[in-house]
Amino acid sequence: MPQNDLMEKIMSLCKRRGFIFPGSEIYGGLANSWDYGPLGHMLKQNIKAAWWKFFVQERDDMVPLDSAIIMNPKVWEASGHLQNFSDLLTECKSCHHRFRADHLLEAASAEPQYDKEPIKTIADVKCPDCGGKLTPAKSFNLMFKTFLGTTEDSSTVAYLRPETAGGMFVNFKNITTTTRRRLPFGIAQIGKNFRNEITPGNFIFRTREFEIGEFEYFINPNPPAGGWEKVFEMWLGEIKRWWKEVMQVNMDNLVWHEIPDGVRAHYSKRTVDIEYKYPFGVKELHGIAYRTDFDLKRHQEVSGADLTCTDPETNEKFLPHVIEPTFGIDRMLLVALLEAYHEEAAPTAEKGEMETRVVMKFPKHLAPVQVAILPLSKKEDLAKVAKPLADELRKSFWVEYDETQSIGKRYRRQDEIGTPYCVTVDFKTLEDKKVTVRDRDTMQQERIAIAELQDYLLAKFK
Repeated sequence: MPQNDLMEKIMSLCKRRGFIFPGSEIYGGLANSWDYGPLGHMLKQNIKAAWWKFFVQERDDMVPLDSAIIMNPKVWEASGHLQNFSDLLTECKSCHHRFRADHLLEAASAEPQYDKEPIKTIADVKCPDCGGKLTPAKSFNLMFKTFLGTTEDSSTVAYLRPETAGGMFVNFKNITTTTRRRLPFGIAQIGKNFRNEITPGNFIFRTREFEIGEFEYFINPNPPAGGWEKVFEMWLGEIKRWWKEVMQVNMDNLVWHEIPDGVRAHYSKRTVDIEYKYPFGVKELHGIAYRTDFDLKRHQEVSGADLTCTDPETNEKFLPHVIEPTFGIDRMLLVALLEAYHEEAAPTAEKGEMETRVVMKFPKHLAPVQVAILPLSKKEDLAKVAKPLADELRKSFWVEYDETQSIGKRYRRQDEIGTPYCVTVDFKTLEDKKVTVRDRDTMQQERIAIAELQDYLLAKFK
């Protein structure tokens, strides 16, 4: 399948089946704004729940946090976002469309500069929309500015957070005091972030409003048994296990990009970008960085607060260093959609005939609907059995009840939204107290006693 076709098919399926809708659609939309529909919301919640379970709940060295979206502006002064969180912007002199300079250079196979100095070679690039001349590249801050209170002046300026990390650093002392945690340990959170991207696009790959799951893992820079390298490798291994065991992606689609010296951020001693082979090219999925003590040092300098820890063996004070794995929830969801999408031949209701079915083969624990209850018809006798059965199963699973259209069309719809198991209640059920369970991936059917159904399904989801 051509890769561009795959993105078009994914976007069409998301709109048609209620995964993702264009934002503000009845008003003509808002460019690169997306709303998660019923199925998209459930898929996203399942991904977040799986991430939280894997990286936080199942570990004894992690604590949760939910920090504010709007924080004291000095947080962003200390982190460097007010001064340095910018991209280079260029504008077409003819059509006045704006572009990120590094994106244009990448498309033109030029090598973008890492720092924020003007990129001289942009003069050799034409506008991709109309072929016009571009203005020299200028720095454009990505922070979303807002105002607190009733007046709009410099004294009331605030910002929507561009990342969740700031809240974890400014709460470091609160958490060590209240939880009595000793290093190493991590602070984790999932939350909304906002960046005034110049050129968002590729569906939900790059948006101005997005969700991040990340944690700051604080370490002693001079531990008795192994340094930061050992911890970094441990988290790299856990990230690989996450993608293989929980997200169940084709590992050949992941690219582990070691960022070299001179290209890394100045405070990072090691950064690995985990990239994915998207239909639109190999692009960043998420990353992990060893940020040394840059963050706590800056917040200590600007705030005046003592953010040091004491070594329990030597009684020496030190600023903890931090290793930061960051995961874009929306990008993980996009990868889940791309990995799940399959087109394959399937038999029709007519014997001997075949058709192409679209099936989303999500990992079972991530599927937005886990079990569909499908009475063979709308007959009251069947509904009396099917509806109580659906109510009972909802205590353990995400369940959808559907009694409209033919059973074949309902199977196809459940395939297309990724439901692992369909349970059909037919007229024979009234006699033998059994139902037909259909497997999404194999399409094989099995007759199961109603009394045994819940245990049967629970075993399937282990």
